Amino acid sequence: MTVTATVRVMSAEEIAARAGGDTPYLLWPERSRLFAERAMRLRQLSRQHPMGDFLAFMGDLAMAQHEALECFPEVALPDEAALERAARQGAPTLPALDWPRDPAWRGALRAMLPRLAAAAPAATVAVVERVLATTDDELEQQADCLLAGVTHGLDLAAAPLIAAALQVYWTHLALGVRAQSGDRAFGRIGDETLCPCCGSRPVASLTRSAGESLGQRYLVCSLCSLQWHMVRIRCPHCLSSKSLAYQSLQPADSDDAQGAVAAAVQAETCDECGHYLKIVHSDRDPQVEAGADDLATLALDLLVSDTDKRRHGVNLMLLFGDPGPDDPPPDPAVS
Repeated sequence: MTVTATVRVMSAEEIAARAGGDTPYLLWPERSRLFAERAMRLRQLSRQHPMGDFLAFMGDLAMAQHEALECFPEVALPDEAALERAARQGAPTLPALDWPRDPAWRGALRAMLPRLAAAAPAATVAVVERVLATTDDELEQQADCLLAGVTHGLDLAAAPLIAAALQVYWTHLALGVRAQSGDRAFGRIGDETLCPCCGSRPVASLTRSAGESLGQRYLVCSLCSLQWHMVRIRCPHCLSSKSLAYQSLQPADSDDAQGAVAAAVQAETCDECGHYLKIVHSDRDPQVEAGADDLATLALDLLVSDTDKRRHGVNLMLLFGDPGPDDPPPDPAVS
């Protein structure tokens, strides 16, 4: 496979004309579909994929998330005063770094793990058992590292399992606040590049192929899965529209199934800030799912990184790196 680049983007006038002024700012995950559809997509992508075993396990993990979300217990939600304060400050409603986590997230994690161990390979079973034996305080420390984007001291093998439970918890929180207070509880925040709900970075962006948001680009939160609108001519890291380009994996055989996946995923790169974020096109493949397709196109990350571009987004299911104790803390805008 090789990388090809395209520089054509729609003008602001074209985007406005196509949007018709009716584009909703937020799109919500659905409790009964979010993780079930991710699991289905991961299992589909795992077939004849070089990372097939990993993607299949991620599919099992997503299905465990689905089951956990379906029966997640009631947890404390922000009151009206907290919602108004966040709105006045232009801050996320449920900030990942500051929200007091309910112990229920650890209960969900421990309920998910035995199901995974039943069909996992031996090496993965050992990781599952290690997480099951981890104390509450240690789990909270690992969660702090994950949510802050700090890899030093993070158990990278266990991170996807811990992150999976945190994703379930924050999705449950977001849906709970919406049910309690309506859409008015969420709005634009000071930093357009971060999730309006939890302040996390996106996993990727997604172009919509139906409804009022036809053709529009949404950033997909890596933690709570909320989607927020951003026009397609702006870099999702620095918001510049000066030097965007689109790179993709060009398959040797366009009829190959993996080639079809590659064609639906591009890396949107910006020369102004030197960052990129993948953009997943549902008009090219209606079955795409941002988190799943991001994992299945790791080769695109590797190729774009050779151009010294740094990733703006993060996929909590696959983290890299463990800087030494004397290294400076990581840039929170770089995965």
